[in-house]
Amino acid sequence: MRELRIKMAGITKIFSTDEMDTHALRGIDLEIYSGDFVSICGPSGCGKSTLLSILGLLDMPSNGQYLIEDKDVSRLSLTEAAEIRNAKIGFIFQSFNLIDELSVFDNVALPLRYAQHAPKQDEIEKRVMQCLEKVDMAHRAKHKPNQLSGGQQQRVAIARALIANPAILLVDEPTGNLDSKNGDAVMAMLMQLNKEGTTLCMVTHDPRYAEMANRKLHLLDGQITDKAGILAEAS
Repeated sequence: MRELRIKMAGITKIFSTDEMDTHALRGIDLEIYSGDFVSICGPSGCGKSTLLSILGLLDMPSNGQYLIEDKDVSRLSLTEAAEIRNAKIGFIFQSFNLIDELSVFDNVALPLRYAQHAPKQDEIEKRVMQCLEKVDMAHRAKHKPNQLSGGQQQRVAIARALIANPAILLVDEPTGNLDSKNGDAVMAMLMQLNKEGTTLCMVTHDPRYAEMANRKLHLLDGQITDKAGILAEAS
């Protein structure tokens, strides 16, 4: 039986100003199980970025319940959210977010070194090299990010996201800064990781890549809809 990794029930997000309230998310119900590959697509302004921010504990919902592996994370302090984010969630961004002053090895090692209970150095070295080998970048461990192509930098970013064995990888437009050849290669790598058991949730504007997921969600006006644009029963 597959484990429930993510559960959202009635998640709303309201951004308020003196002039108006903006309802970015309206009653999101979402369950993601181990081994799922979920794609989320939709037009600009539909709530994709807001949903990903809440999934990644970068922001908190206005209302509703959010569970990660049965732990309620709906109302955490900034410190608590950071601890769970580092332990349970891996991020892959379209802009790579690598630190140019650090080597590939040290970029990948960062989440472990900032973990609440950091492993010893020999364990860090072992896990970093295992993750780099998984994305075919072990031979570039001593290079700096600015010595790599865009596709290679994204592979390093994937290795960094995997280093803490997260419950889920949140993937934000992973091919947005890549040409089609490198984009296809990165997507093939994500597909392979999913086949090996990695749980993925990906936001993408590219319908070709959205179709690669085994579960495809469409977001419209802050609500999850089906492929035809009709509100899903869960909403």
